[in-house]
Amino acid sequence: MSSPKDAGSSSSRAHSGSSPLDVDGYPVAPPDLELAQVHVYIRHGERAPVGVRLTDPPAGLPEHWMLCHTARNFQAAVASGSAAIPGAPRVVGWSSRGKGESLQTRRVVERVDGAAAPGECLLGELTDVGRQTTYDFGVALRRLYIDRLGFLPDVASLNEEVYLRSTNVPRTVESLQQITHGLYPESKSGGFAPQLRIRNARDENLFGNTGACKQLEVLQIGFAKAAAKEWNESLAGLDHKLSKYLGGTGLRLDGKPRASGVLDTIRAATAHGVPVPSEFKEPEVMGLIEKAVVHEWFADKTEEVRRLGMGPLLGDLAHKLHAKAANGAADPLKILIHSTHDTSLAALCSTLDVFDERWPAFSSSITFELFRKRQATEAQPSIWQSVMAPFQKQRSSPSSEHYIRMRYQNRDLALPVCAGEGKHYPGAPEFCTLDAFRERVEQLTPVEWEAECTPPASI
Repeated sequence: MSSPKDAGSSSSRAHSGSSPLDVDGYPVAPPDLELAQVHVYIRHGERAPVGVRLTDPPAGLPEHWMLCHTARNFQAAVASGSAAIPGAPRVVGWSSRGKGESLQTRRVVERVDGAAAPGECLLGELTDVGRQTTYDFGVALRRLYIDRLGFLPDVASLNEEVYLRSTNVPRTVESLQQITHGLYPESKSGGFAPQLRIRNARDENLFGNTGACKQLEVLQIGFAKAAAKEWNESLAGLDHKLSKYLGGTGLRLDGKPRASGVLDTIRAATAHGVPVPSEFKEPEVMGLIEKAVVHEWFADKTEEVRRLGMGPLLGDLAHKLHAKAANGAADPLKILIHSTHDTSLAALCSTLDVFDERWPAFSSSITFELFRKRQATEAQPSIWQSVMAPFQKQRSSPSSEHYIRMRYQNRDLALPVCAGEGKHYPGAPEFCTLDAFRERVEQLTPVEWEAECTPPASI
């Protein structure tokens, strides 16, 4: 990936395949700011399509994706056949002698006819390509935050310094495992046993949780219907080019297949070098489809949708940033890596009014970097300074000397809510004051979650 100033030249790569982290083009902070904490939100790596589409002639895309040869062998902990002490509960994965037992297995995908082909992907599964790009992302994190900036320790030792979390979806869990291995390979693990955190479905906030928030689901369905009315006529202009690949029907936001599904399949195929019909390579065709799908998912979202969708995630983020700012070295947490989805990244950008209206590429990432003002090296303080120091500390909040920088697709993003005077670092609007950032997040964070998630008709 090119540096931010050249980002436009690589936009086609970023939006059709993966989006690697650019270490060499990373812009350093002003000299009087030092990095304190990093929050990473990354879309999983390349995967197979989540549905079977465009397989009939003349499109002829594969029904079965033979791109998942890696990590098919497993060694799983199993229960021992005997207990060490009569009547004592058995511990899964440990024998009566206290030694671990394991079972070697090999996973294959079985088709409806009973055939099982080695290397076949499940729908939506992380492919060998996706494993490599997420591993490479972890390596890039290491190059940036360890080798270049010296921010993280060379050898991992504490779970307290590294926070790892994924949604409960195999492709995001496996992506996070690959990233972790790239960041801290076995030779640098130092006995570090990383904890991969996963929340129960009702508690998930790494995406807009419509399963736990009925009102959010109602609102999103309404937006989708409105988008279909607005964009289907424009999409009909592509019928003469695309209907032959869709069984004679036109491509519509609410059609079968849905336009979002077709976009997903084409993006997945392109990312893996799978040939697609020439019409799906035309910028005018794909540009219109992308605009319509992005509008369906993210345009014209109200403050209510932002609160119910990304508010809980941003609330968690702001809480951890403030804890670090308030506690300093007493809070050892340095990097937090969240493995999530394209809709999460786009929704975050949309909620903060910095969305580029492009569907996020595989392994795209958003980072929120927390910086603090460096402590100036001064001569021995005077008696007057010593007397006044406690009172000066009380007058200033811990976050007043801290700044947030948001980066997406290797670009710094200047948040509109931080544009005002005193709300960003002088001369660098991309460095938002933590106070200004928290003020906006407080507006976006639901106070009575269950009440706000209950549709008015059911109250």
